[in-house]
Amino acid sequence: MIKDILQDSHVIAIVGLSPNPTKDSNIVANYLKNNGYKIIPIYPDKDYILDSKVYRSISDALKENDIDIVVVFRKSKEALNVAKEIIDNIKYAKNLKALWFQIGIISDEVEYLTKPYNIYFVQDECIKIQHKLLFD
Repeated sequence: MIKDILQDSHVIAIVGLSPNPTKDSNIVANYLKNNGYKIIPIYPDKDYILDSKVYRSISDALKENDIDIVVVFRKSKEALNVAKEIIDNIKYAKNLKALWFQIGIISDEVEYLTKPYNIYFVQDECIKIQHKLLFD
């Protein structure tokens, strides 16, 4: 399922995408961008990260973009709020295939919340590592 999602996706929103090139979120985003994905950064106080327009919230990003995957680099408690925000804006998430929580981010409640919307949920996994395993 993960391979199919990664193959069929083109736009990835990254919640918590740091402008710092040494941070994991930036390294992962840069890797994904270099592998052909359009990156939509979600970050509170920059205008551009990796030459892409930054959005302040996932709601704003969903309203303006056809997002295939949302990757979350936030603490588990905050990640739950991201999932709730997506569900609150589900009418804008027509293309959303997956919600992906990076390594160390776990919330079984999110799996329960996303299931009725056919959003595939991944937790405690790195999208970069999975992509490399499947496509390199």
